[in-house]
Order: sequence, then C-alpha cells, then structure tokens
Amino acid sequence: MTLSSLPLSYCTNVHPGRDVAEVISGITEQSAEAQRHLDFPMAAGLWLAASVVRELKEQPDQLEQLAQALWQHDLCCYTLNTFPYGDFHSERVKEQVYLPDWTSLARVTYTEECANLLSQLLPAGAEGSLSTVPLGGRMNPHGPDFHASCFSHLIRVARHLKEIFDTTGRKIRLGLEPEPMCEMSGTREWTLPAFRRLYALADALNCEDVVREYIGLCFDVCHQAVEFEDVQQSIDEFVRHGIRINKVHITNAAELIDPANNSEGREALCRFVEPRYLHQTYAKFKDGSVKSRVDLLEDDIRRSPSDDFLNAESWRVHFHVPIFAETLGPLRTTRPDLAAALRKVARLDYSPHLEVETYTWPVMPGESNAASMTLSERIAQELRSAGELLDAAGDSVQ
Repeated sequence: MTLSSLPLSYCTNVHPGRDVAEVISGITEQSAEAQRHLDFPMAAGLWLAASVVRELKEQPDQLEQLAQALWQHDLCCYTLNTFPYGDFHSERVKEQVYLPDWTSLARVTYTEECANLLSQLLPAGAEGSLSTVPLGGRMNPHGPDFHASCFSHLIRVARHLKEIFDTTGRKIRLGLEPEPMCEMSGTREWTLPAFRRLYALADALNCEDVVREYIGLCFDVCHQAVEFEDVQQSIDEFVRHGIRINKVHITNAAELIDPANNSEGREALCRFVEPRYLHQTYAKFKDGSVKSRVDLLEDDIRRSPSDDFLNAESWRVHFHVPIFAETLGPLRTTRPDLAAALRKVARLDYSPHLEVETYTWPVMPGESNAASMTLSERIAQELRSAGELLDAAGDSVQ
C-alpha cells in the first residue's frame, strides 16, 4: 500500500451503531471478518453517533471494551466520521443528516467529545482526524447569522484540538466535508469563499495559525465528481489556497449517459431511488452548464415527454456505489475521477488519511437478493480495489 504509512480505513457507518454494543458488534462481526479476507492490514474508521458518545461518557469502562474489540482483531482507529449525529440507519435520513448544523452547540460539543475519545484510541505516534458536516445543508432553513455562528464555533473547536495536543501530544484535525447542495459544495462557488471567511475571522481573533493547522478539508471524491468538477483541479485549488486536506473519502458515484435516449439506463437508475438517503442529482449539458435537483425521483427519470433536465448529456447521482465498479449494467460510474483524484493526492507533500466510505450496501439495488457474497466480503473487495488504485497512484509519481 502506498501514499500513507497508516492502514487503509473503512468507515463503519455502513453498520447500525445506535449504542456501544452495536458498534462493537459491527467491529467483531464485519470489520474483523473483512480483515480476515485481506492480505494487508486495515483500520476501522469509526462512526460514533451522539447516543454512543453519551454512553461512553457516562460509562468510561465501555471505551476500554471498544478499544479491546479493536485490539483483539488487529484493527486500529485513527479517524472518526462525525458527520452523522443521529441514527444514520433510520427509515428516513435525507436532509436530516446535516442537523444539527455548525450553528448548534450540540454539534460543537459532540465534535469535541469525539476528539477526546479519539485521543484515547489513536495508535502510538499516529495523528487523528474527524470528518464533519460542511456547515449545513442549503435545503434546511438558516438564520441571518448562520455563517458567523458556524465560523465562531469552528474556531472554538480548533482551540480545543490544540488543547488536546498541548496536554496529550495527540494531534487531531477536523475535515469539513463538502457535499452537493450544502454550504460547502462546489470548490470555487461555495467552499473556497467559506474557508476565506473562516480564516479572516480567525485572523481578526489572532488565531489564524491554529485554525489553519487544525481545520481543513475532508475531500470526498464522489461528492466532487457528482458536481462534474475536475477533481484534480479542485485539489490544486485547495492546495493553492493553503487549505490542508486532512482526509480523503475514497468513493464512487453513479452516472447515466444520454438519459433522454437511454431507456435501459433510466430503468436501471430507477432501482436506485430509495427513501433513506439524499441522492442529489446533477445534469451536464452540451454547452458545459450544469443543473441540479435535490434528490433522485422516479418521476423525473420516467418523465414523458422529456423535460430539459432529461435532455442533458449525462446525469451524476450522489449514491455511493462500489468503488471496484466502472459500470453497473447500463450505468457508468465516476471511478475514472476517483483514480485521477488519488493520482493528485499522491503528489501532495503530506499524507491525508485515506478511507473507503461505501455506506450504502443496505440500500444498494439487488443486495437483498445477493447471496453470493457477505457484507464483510464486499468490504474486503472494496478495500482491495482501493489498494489497487492507491498503488497505481503511487506508481504514477515514481
């Protein structure tokens, strides 16, 4: 494995984790089993819901049990997914996943407590990372002081992370994770301006160095590709503006070519319509323009006569599909974008944390009838594919 000295991580938000017992069950029954299918080490990127964090705080012995479960199965943990705050496996998550947003003290204290827990789980000598909500979702209502409140709270968290380092020697960084239709999404239109405002406020408070050190980016490749961004150019932009990429989510999106005339592809895409997660859909046109809709709806796919959106050159959908797949029947995926992004990451002069985040297996079309592979085998397949992409990215710079 190249690009990082740490084992490749797989995010456990694919498993229900409403209490500590469920988190440990996911580790022992799925992550550990996936490890046994691999010939290289892996890490568990834990998702700890707010209910789990409360339980660990009230019963400190539970953290020891969690650490023991990792140790007994030769798994380490150096990164947490602190994006989903509540139940990520409820019947309907959708836009609720962005709540509480960064104006809420609940989001602040949850993030600080997760950092405290990670500081106790980190392998010796390793740095840690947290990925989080990109301020909030634009589809949710905001007050007039939304951004100022978000930035003030992020500065507080940066100071907390510095305090952890000063007292324990454990460095943990936060990565804001741009996502389509959020307050941080497109690189130039939304994300870079937000970082500039954050750093400007930090400069006024004489703490810009601290904020730049501890608050950076979680670059989810699927999210950037869905918006038809040039992922390599996007990474270059962040580097040029001094924004550290603290974490990379190795992810893949679905793509439908020529939707108006591709009836087979439209029928395949209909199977991806499901009620749990938000599947922001972007359409690119011949003139290079891009339009979007907040979710993937069967009525839009089957619309007759076709509307302007359906007459696009292609659609890309925020649905985390297997990273080993270049096609899904008549559908394509953004795997070439993923390979391109990792080649660019390989050229950075530091090593972001690397994590596979295919959390959609429970709602993936056809999975309920797929008896040929267990979930742990699918996770192992994802990690092997990620390893191949990373090796190729590393070879590209030699």
